[in-house]
Amino acid sequence: MKQVRAKKALGQHFLKDLQVAERIADTLSGYKEYPVLEVGPGMGVLTRFLLDKGFDLSVIELDSESVEYLEEHFPELKGHIFSGDFLKLDLGELFAGPFCIIGNYPYNISSQIFFKVLDYKDQIPCCSGMLQKEVAERLAAGPGSKTYGILSVLLQAWYDVEYLFTVSEKVFDPPPKVKSGVIRVVRNGRTTLGCDEKLFKTVVKTSFNQRRKTLRNSMKPLLGKDCSDYSLPIFDKRPEQLSVEQFIELTLITDRNLKLQAEKNC
Repeated sequence: MKQVRAKKALGQHFLKDLQVAERIADTLSGYKEYPVLEVGPGMGVLTRFLLDKGFDLSVIELDSESVEYLEEHFPELKGHIFSGDFLKLDLGELFAGPFCIIGNYPYNISSQIFFKVLDYKDQIPCCSGMLQKEVAERLAAGPGSKTYGILSVLLQAWYDVEYLFTVSEKVFDPPPKVKSGVIRVVRNGRTTLGCDEKLFKTVVKTSFNQRRKTLRNSMKPLLGKDCSDYSLPIFDKRPEQLSVEQFIELTLITDRNLKLQAEKNC
């Protein structure tokens, strides 16, 4: 079968450097006891190394042409090649227990992939792979960084994020216009945030909606204009200055104030 044609609409850039592919496969070297799901395998350059290294591998691919290629070239994956959209996949139905995720992720959905990982955080001990360099840096950024944002906080609440290495645009066909970065996220020891998780997400998103303003201003959509706790030092800060623990503190403050407002309105 001929080579698969890269499709711009699917954000496809096929990795052609075998050394880079093996380095990515090795990011899961400490997790061979878990089944692995590869997202967007394309023509299987990463797939081959994962199989050679003995991983219990399944793959999910949206492009029907790539699915045909994989079925022909990887007969050992029979029954483990899934055709469809990873973002719509019920991972809990596919895996009964813990599993890992890896991939050369399409640039256009890379952030959404990690939001989905968070939905299955209790099943995914490790997720690694390659994505656009600036997105990879954003996920790994810490408080005080200009790239620290919503997904940085939400991901780091549950995972330790490590930026591993940068990949040149020249090792892809077709080459993207930007460099790529490889990261690994490993589940941390946190079992609970100690606050309402849904409200935590809302607080993080609300605060970063006006990231240049202090929290005293950016939190007004949630807390209103006259919150008595605005005198607290935390509200002097901007969202990118807060650690995960401080966002948890802010969530507890928000929760308390929302309950007081509800009581007043009764």
